[in-house]
Amino acid sequence: MTFDYDLFVIGGGSGGVRAGRVAAETGAKVALTEEYRMGGTCVIRGCVPKKLMVFASGYSERMAEAEAYGWNVVKGGFEWSQFWPNLRAELDRLEGIYRTNLARPGVEIFDQRATITGSNSVKLADGREFTAKYILVATGGAPFKPPQTPGIELAGTSNDVFLMEDLPKSILIVGGGYIACEFACIFNGLGVETTQYYRGAQILRGFDDEARGHIAEMIQARGVNLHVGCDVMAMEERDGQIWVKASNGDETVFDHVIYATGRKPNTDGLGLETAGVELGRHGEIVVDGYSQTNIPSIYAVGDVTNRITLTPVAIREGQAFVETVFNDNPTKVDHTNVASAIFTQPEYGAVGMTEEEAADQEEIEVYSAAFRPMQNSFIGKDERVLFKLIVSSATRKILGAHIIADGAGELIQMVGVAMKMGATKEDFDATIAVHPTMSEEIVLMKTPVRVT
Repeated sequence: MTFDYDLFVIGGGSGGVRAGRVAAETGAKVALTEEYRMGGTCVIRGCVPKKLMVFASGYSERMAEAEAYGWNVVKGGFEWSQFWPNLRAELDRLEGIYRTNLARPGVEIFDQRATITGSNSVKLADGREFTAKYILVATGGAPFKPPQTPGIELAGTSNDVFLMEDLPKSILIVGGGYIACEFACIFNGLGVETTQYYRGAQILRGFDDEARGHIAEMIQARGVNLHVGCDVMAMEERDGQIWVKASNGDETVFDHVIYATGRKPNTDGLGLETAGVELGRHGEIVVDGYSQTNIPSIYAVGDVTNRITLTPVAIREGQAFVETVFNDNPTKVDHTNVASAIFTQPEYGAVGMTEEEAADQEEIEVYSAAFRPMQNSFIGKDERVLFKLIVSSATRKILGAHIIADGAGELIQMVGVAMKMGATKEDFDATIAVHPTMSEEIVLMKTPVRVT
């Protein structure tokens, strides 16, 4: 059978773009469609603009530290009107790079929505229909707001943060995951009066319990008004602001309310059911180790599969898809020991198991140290860093590592390499420390704080 394309990619995020570009470089005829902006969640409304906002928000703390170190700092407020256009220009630049990288090997781009009409067919929003030998779905995730909350239409989502033309004076962040915590820290650092509600008992569910508690204390100490065990009951517009009634009885007015209560696989309205593609209980596309669905010609990569919702994972899955389908080299992605970073202030880097996960599996030793690093101690700053290793008592391998400190995202990448190589606690002990650094603590912890 003759097809219009060898590969039709739906979704122009990191995973879809990588797969489309690399497939085209093999000589395949490739088309890619994106209904919003090329670059997807990470480049346009996620990792990249968020990290730039993290950088901007961190200078308030740095200026205070500089003054404590003897610098004569001229204090002034943050100017969103200067930062925001630069942010938008950077996103435009990055989107242009994505388009150029796709066009160079000959990928045909359609800037519109597409739906699947069969195992080998798609339909564009403008009515055009195409056939393809393979279809790859890489539509990522979408923010979620609980529809039952009265006044929910007044609240925005994390996507809306990057569209704000003015910086609010006060904001409520609803949610306790990493996105909510990051934005709470960002707005707090930018001088916005920031409140965070989370209905659970502690923020960052799914991460290490000790680390969760440490982060909660640190972000509150920096000024975030955090309320756990608290949810929004109702919202109303009052004099251009948003009145919020909370489950703890508080009634407060905010300039903005942002819901960061999780993201769900972006599969609604794609026509997957028409093609018979199996979906999971959360709407995710069910795939095997090679990213293939139950329909042999349809594959999916990235957040839409709800495996590990991280950009580098999506990119790796897109690359592995091309190796499998177009290079006759069946390739699976190893989803174990994937390092990640939460860009709160301070940052949290993690790789491997939490203490709780490891303890459920086997007997473990826990090495943990919380202390004031030299930079903080010198100026009387109370903020403490946390270094934690979880070790198998039987094999001595490092099962998990958790770091909370400025630059933890940079540090955990190197720990991830060691763990991927099967490093043991004795390998860490045999490594000579780099002094004076706070990171030397990770090779100096000799005695476990507990054995479970």
